[in-house]
Amino acid sequence: MTFRPVTSQSAAQPTLEGAGVHLHRVFGFGDTSESDPFLLLDDFRNEDPAHYLKGFPWHPHRGIETITYVLEGEVTHGDSLGNEGVLGAGSVQWMTAGSGILHQEMPRGNAKGQMHGFQLWANLPSSLKMTAPRYQDIQGADIPEIIDDDGTRVKVVTGAFWGKRGPVDGIAADPLYLDVSVPPNVTKVLPIDTRANAFAYVFAGAGRFADAADPVGVRVEKEFGGQEVNIRDMSGNRTLVRFGNGDEVKVSAGPEGVRFLLVAGKPIQEPVAWHGPIVMNTQGELRKAMQDLHNGTFIKPAH
Repeated sequence: MTFRPVTSQSAAQPTLEGAGVHLHRVFGFGDTSESDPFLLLDDFRNEDPAHYLKGFPWHPHRGIETITYVLEGEVTHGDSLGNEGVLGAGSVQWMTAGSGILHQEMPRGNAKGQMHGFQLWANLPSSLKMTAPRYQDIQGADIPEIIDDDGTRVKVVTGAFWGKRGPVDGIAADPLYLDVSVPPNVTKVLPIDTRANAFAYVFAGAGRFADAADPVGVRVEKEFGGQEVNIRDMSGNRTLVRFGNGDEVKVSAGPEGVRFLLVAGKPIQEPVAWHGPIVMNTQGELRKAMQDLHNGTFIKPAH
């Protein structure tokens, strides 16, 4: 067994998207090899309805899958194929855009005006870029939750973990998507497929992700007596933690506990040509997608 070392950590950045939604971008529109097969992660957390109610009006997607996980409030959605519905607190939507879809997502806060959720984009391999669009809407009650003896709680959205399998299936990246809560001052070791790229996104509390030999964020300071001591920085709220190779992730929760997404997927390792919500393999394919949008042929007939 090998603990995955932390290769980097970074703070999510404030961003405006849609019709003026205030959110924090965890990663996206950068070096896609770092997170392959994942392209982007947004944290749309807000307590001011004026900062999210205009939502994400009609827009296209092609060549990717979008994963929306709602913690507070709800998101109503509709698309060009006639699908519509509401994602409530705790629910997940996994949308395979495939050959193309036009849709909208409109957030609404809870009784206190709070809205919180995440959207993750996963790439599709070239063989599935033009597959038929598909939806999987999963209610929160259908997402299995594991509670370990030490109080650690893990919700399994997709993939297999600790004997449970998430309800989302048939995903090209064959990912693991977990919502993990570790109690105060508890250290936990979580298994990860050695073939997968993996990251954690801390969104509540703080924790330390490290192996015993090479903890992340170590800085050396001098005590009053001149002796050197290691001070280990903690990964806190809205922090992305990327991991190197290994088959386990080790996390030590701080005094308030820690909650984070743990996501892993096997890299596709194909060229990426990306413009906004459309992700293809070549610039020619991107130009064709734009022509389809202009000509009204973006939505492909079902076969």
